[in-house]
Amino acid sequence: MADVDTVWTYVIIGVAILVGAVAYGVSLVRGRGRTVEREAPPTRPGLPGEDLDRRPPSGTTDTVAPPAGPPASTTLEPEAPTAPEPTPAPEPTLERPESARGRLQRLRARLARSNSSIGQGLLALLSRGKLDEEAWEEVEDTLISSDLGVEAATELVDSLRTRVKIDGTTDEATVRGWLRDDLLALVQPDMDRRIASSRIGDRPAVILVVGVNGTGKTTTVGKLARVLVAEDREVLLGAADTFRAAAADQLETWGSRVGVATVRSDKDGADPAAVAFDAVKAGIEEEVDVVIIDTAGRLHNKVGLMDELGKVKRVIEKQSPIDEVLLVLDATTGQNGLQQAKVFSEAVDVTGIVLTKLDGTAKGGIVVAVQRQLGVPVKLVGLGEGPDDLAPFDPEAFVDAIVM
Repeated sequence: MADVDTVWTYVIIGVAILVGAVAYGVSLVRGRGRTVEREAPPTRPGLPGEDLDRRPPSGTTDTVAPPAGPPASTTLEPEAPTAPEPTPAPEPTLERPESARGRLQRLRARLARSNSSIGQGLLALLSRGKLDEEAWEEVEDTLISSDLGVEAATELVDSLRTRVKIDGTTDEATVRGWLRDDLLALVQPDMDRRIASSRIGDRPAVILVVGVNGTGKTTTVGKLARVLVAEDREVLLGAADTFRAAAADQLETWGSRVGVATVRSDKDGADPAAVAFDAVKAGIEEEVDVVIIDTAGRLHNKVGLMDELGKVKRVIEKQSPIDEVLLVLDATTGQNGLQQAKVFSEAVDVTGIVLTKLDGTAKGGIVVAVQRQLGVPVKLVGLGEGPDDLAPFDPEAFVDAIVM
């Protein structure tokens, strides 16, 4: 009996322990789920306009995040250096030529040096005291060698012989005066030497420049543009010399120095008549004062080339008359230049002569000879290589340079 009681005692004790353990576990679970209310921290008044609900809690700061960098796996390439912006080229300074009026007088000393043999030779002969037949023949030979021409030389000698015979003097100052008067008469100071360079109605004046190879024709066109710019003319150039590769470039360079545009073809060997036509058309549209057309140098004895020059003239005349045809002659060519002048005049009706290289020759008589040959005036003379060494021809300044 005692053993049974002992067993029940142990059972009751075990159950009690089990119940106590379960109760303790339940109490722990309940304790973790309980909410403990804490006293809210004291509040502070907000700043005017501040939304307290959006204001961060006390004791925190706003942190500005750094700019997001590239992903860790991205390899940064070195930044290419920025090329400096090119410095714009300075605007070219346009040249402003001085007025060409009276230019021949300013260049008279240069002209006198080139023609000194005429004046000095004649004066030496005329003032030596005795003027017999042999002396007069020497005077005539001197004049002919200056390219005055046989007819003009004979006229001058006859006039001087008559004066000496009537007056009976060989005083140098007197003879110098006679020589000046007679030479001036031969140069024909009454010829109209003006160059067409002003608008005519609603169109520009048109100048066609012609000549053989090597006379300085393109350079003369460029210098003529400077002469006209100095007279406040608006000028347009036409590069109708399409056979010489550098001709258009050369002409464009001359024009750009004084602000004058050039109409040219974009290829060598283009039709010169087409370029001339386009230049005159552009001159009409842009309302310039004068259009100057440069043509290719051509031998006067080449019929095909002279016919082509006639074509250029006819094509231009389809839209505008040609007001001036200037023939450029090399003063050093003498009588050969006269033959050139005759052929060109027949092809294109020359209205005026430009004598180049007059500073390099003692043959100033070509002025008289060519005027007599063509019946047209010498309008311009070239007296050097400088850009402003092209001068309007002044008969009195020319004669004075010879005899003074």
